[in-house]
Amino acid sequence: MNHKRSINLEIRRLATKIRREFEHGPNRAYIDSVTGANGWIIGYLACNKDKDIFQKDVEEEFSIRRSTVSKVVGLMEQKGLIMREPVSYDARLKKLVLTQKAWELHKIAIEDSKCVEECLIQGLSEEEIEQLYVLLEKMSHNLKEKNKSNKC
Repeated sequence: MNHKRSINLEIRRLATKIRREFEHGPNRAYIDSVTGANGWIIGYLACNKDKDIFQKDVEEEFSIRRSTVSKVVGLMEQKGLIMREPVSYDARLKKLVLTQKAWELHKIAIEDSKCVEECLIQGLSEEEIEQLYVLLEKMSHNLKEKNKSNKC
């Protein structure tokens, strides 16, 4: 297919604009204390607070390698954002648990995220928003399939 514009470039530009919104938002201190990956992991753990979440779950959720997750989780532990706690049913496993500091940061992030989200969807109909989700999911699936087959 020959497009006049690059979808890849447009998504990258939008992602950069979104990041800048957070960087210049009212809760700048949050951004300074937590990297993007930390913020996404905090959000994931918060949304799954009633489940035991392990490093492997984070790998799968964010499609990142084990070594990367190990490094990020280790740094998050050092920053006092998460703890690794043993589970009663398997002594080898340690679930990831948010600290009070992380819960406070999560609350701030949710406020900022809602504001940015409202800005992003301004002027879009419910149908357009739903179609956007469908298209993004298809693109994500396409990349996953490409990675399996090593073909575009």
